[in-house]
Amino acid sequence: MRTALLTIALLAGPALAETPPQHEADGYTRYELLAPESHKFRITYEITAATPGATAYYNPIRPGSAASDEAVFDRATGKPLRFEEVDGDTARAGGVRGAKSDERFIKVTLARPVPPDGGGGRIEIDKTYEDAPSYHGDGDTITFDRPLGVKKNAVVLPAGYVLVSCNYPSQVIRQADGRIAIAFWNVTPAQAPLVLTARKAMIGTAASAQHVEERAHQNRNIVYYLKPPETHAFALTHDYTETKAGTATYVNIVRAGSTVSEPSARDLDTGATLSYELVKGDAVKRAEPDAKDIDATTTAVVFHYPPIPQGGSRRLRFAETYTDPVRYTLVGDELVWHRAFGRADNAIVLPAGWELTNSSIPATVSRTPDNRVRLDFLNPRPDEIDVIVTARKAG
Repeated sequence: MRTALLTIALLAGPALAETPPQHEADGYTRYELLAPESHKFRITYEITAATPGATAYYNPIRPGSAASDEAVFDRATGKPLRFEEVDGDTARAGGVRGAKSDERFIKVTLARPVPPDGGGGRIEIDKTYEDAPSYHGDGDTITFDRPLGVKKNAVVLPAGYVLVSCNYPSQVIRQADGRIAIAFWNVTPAQAPLVLTARKAMIGTAASAQHVEERAHQNRNIVYYLKPPETHAFALTHDYTETKAGTATYVNIVRAGSTVSEPSARDLDTGATLSYELVKGDAVKRAEPDAKDIDATTTAVVFHYPPIPQGGSRRLRFAETYTDPVRYTLVGDELVWHRAFGRADNAIVLPAGWELTNSSIPATVSRTPDNRVRLDFLNPRPDEIDVIVTARKAG
């Protein structure tokens, strides 16, 4: 009898195991304000389901907002995904910790299980909300007043409206169709209490004289894993999303003064390993015709992947190890890192056993699972930041 009970318990164990908590990454939301009298705005929400092995993703429907015109797409292929509206109990069972029974969620069935080791299920949720408290008009003036929890956002004004005020530091970008957008990256741990007003005005339909790139929609993330400073070496992972149809290579040109080793690459959508080759001199120019300042000593790593399908994209991770005695060194007993970051999202992980003493640029500081110090630098501006970090060995 005891053997039978033990057998039943072992068989029941996996079924009773708690679903891992839902994790997500790389959230970006675009709000397109529709006719003011409708109180409606179209939302395009890009998000990556990041729980390894997950087959579904749950997106909350904000209380007080009426959702309509919903559609969901797999960003890797551009194809529609199956979805349904569910209650909080279903979402909680699916991994959404703290979901309440009376809350509503969009449950998205992913195109494939989320790969391990940093893989993701990238989706785009398209929906329209009607929410008079958040979006309303008064004569020729409109107000959008909504706290935004997603860190990267853009709000596009209706055609024929100009910005009057915006309380959150933002880029102002004229769209190709003449509409005005504000875009920002919230680098704080709190919601952005966004309030903007706009009014009707004619400003002409000619194209803008200056192209402004939206910083909030940039999608590159670089993490530097520092090795002991006397080696002057650091590993890095470089993640980015390629969207240009037909593209099948990425060329990473090594900075002058650095040497590269141990390259590798993965498709983060599928987990597949990708091939690469090291090239030098004229071969770099052939691989990247638009590259500047290429000479016989220039080295590049050329990564290869299946061509991007029309309407799809691919999330890629490139890994390499660099040696750079100028920008990463040991001065006395202090580690010194000095490097300019041009991307919006960069992180440094100190060697094991080293503790932070200085950071010239504001960063959030955390610990990795193996207790190494990690610094995250988020730069919402379109310029470089000159980062100097020092550390000492823990006593």
